[in-house]
Amino acid sequence: MCGRYTLAANGQLEFRTRFGLGESVEVRQRFNVCPGDDVLTVLRHGEEREAAALHWGLVPFWAKDATVGYRMINARSETAAEKPAFADSLRQRRCLILADGFYEWQHRPHQRRKQPWHITLESGAPFAFAGLWATWQRPDSDQLLRSCTILTRPAESEVAPLHDRQPVILAGPEAEADWLDPQTPAEHIAALMHASAPELLKPRAVGFAVSDARYDGPACLDDAEPDPQGALFAD
Repeated sequence: MCGRYTLAANGQLEFRTRFGLGESVEVRQRFNVCPGDDVLTVLRHGEEREAAALHWGLVPFWAKDATVGYRMINARSETAAEKPAFADSLRQRRCLILADGFYEWQHRPHQRRKQPWHITLESGAPFAFAGLWATWQRPDSDQLLRSCTILTRPAESEVAPLHDRQPVILAGPEAEADWLDPQTPAEHIAALMHASAPELLKPRAVGFAVSDARYDGPACLDDAEPDPQGALFAD
């Protein structure tokens, strides 16, 4: 799964350059992006890309209220095409969700709390999660809510000791363009959801500050305290 992630690069330029973002959207340094936050995404309308802040937790158009989004922060790539909440978005409303790392928590028998890990590309470069988005209209109101979810897949070898699943990281600009293109065939979309990340993934154990969803400061990325039992990975 993916329940927290980062846009921790120092400065907006790296993200704006990498993804061609205009000035209409704020690019803010984030160390602990959480479900329910407005998150930085890229959509496509016709031939144009749009940078947008979407609510993290997809709310389908048929939902009775927006709270359903808290159960839909992730969508399994293996079944998204069959699920009523995600199938229409997978066909018509795909997006990029911008990040430079994500977190997983590892259970360790001798440790009271789960050990958090921050996982990046080996180079530390920004990347895009494969996302889906939807528009929901609030009852008795003209107000619209645009929301999104992050697709997940079985974990690659670098992440598997921490968790059996991970977010889908698109394999670079060409894959991102294909993901956004509404004309991309369904079989290629399926392949994109199961392709490996563009580089090796690099996990690093971090301190417990990130475990507090209310905290969004640089201490989230502090190194973990030395492990008195030796190796940090579970056997």
